[in-house]
Amino acid sequence: MILHAQARDAQPGSPWLVFLHGFSGDGQEWLTVGEQLTRFSRLYVDLPGHGGSADIRVSGFADVIALLRNTLLSYNILNYWLVGYSLGGRVAMMAACQAMPGLCGLVVEGGHPGLQSDAERDARRRSDHHWAERFRHDALADVFTDWYQQPVFASLDAQQREALVVLRSRNNGETLAAMLEATSLAVQPDLRDALNARAFPFYYLCGERDSKFCALATELAATRHVIRNAGHNAHRENPAGVVACLAQILRL
Repeated sequence: MILHAQARDAQPGSPWLVFLHGFSGDGQEWLTVGEQLTRFSRLYVDLPGHGGSADIRVSGFADVIALLRNTLLSYNILNYWLVGYSLGGRVAMMAACQAMPGLCGLVVEGGHPGLQSDAERDARRRSDHHWAERFRHDALADVFTDWYQQPVFASLDAQQREALVVLRSRNNGETLAAMLEATSLAVQPDLRDALNARAFPFYYLCGERDSKFCALATELAATRHVIRNAGHNAHRENPAGVVACLAQILRL
């Protein structure tokens, strides 16, 4: 089985950019950024429970990473960078800490490296279960209206929140709930040591108004890039800034 994806080819010989979206998004979330980087072949992946992969169910990160490996092989992608936002960033970090042949480097935007205590994991498990039950049983517009009131989205204004509520409400609540629980931070290991011992280039992007993830970035041995005029979803709020940052990173 493979994940649904869109491939955009550039000149032969360049490494691929494999884009992984955040929770409740899909591969098209990265198009505004990726289609400015035409020197590279691009693959926009729909994660399980999302977009064209909505019917794919997983039991945990191991399943997601196996699907990602199969998908890369199906496109004969032998050299690539993983570029992931939020949930996609966590998937990218998990994958990069395992055997991923052909990985050239890792770019994470607003991805959590993992909780560090049982108390934090228990609290996150309860929180994610609460949200998952709401996704299963409540109107998605109501759920996302509350979802975007969480502190991590504090930089959004009312118009931005409303636009995201409308966009995200097109999802399937049941498949979102399943993916949320399967890839909860409660079941993700702390990746700091593994990432800091890496042998590949690692870059971390965070919006200047995303104080939580800017702070987390300092705990990683990654080259940090702060995106101006952006909060947690920097590539949506300032795509030009993220394009410029990636172009700088990918000068090969």
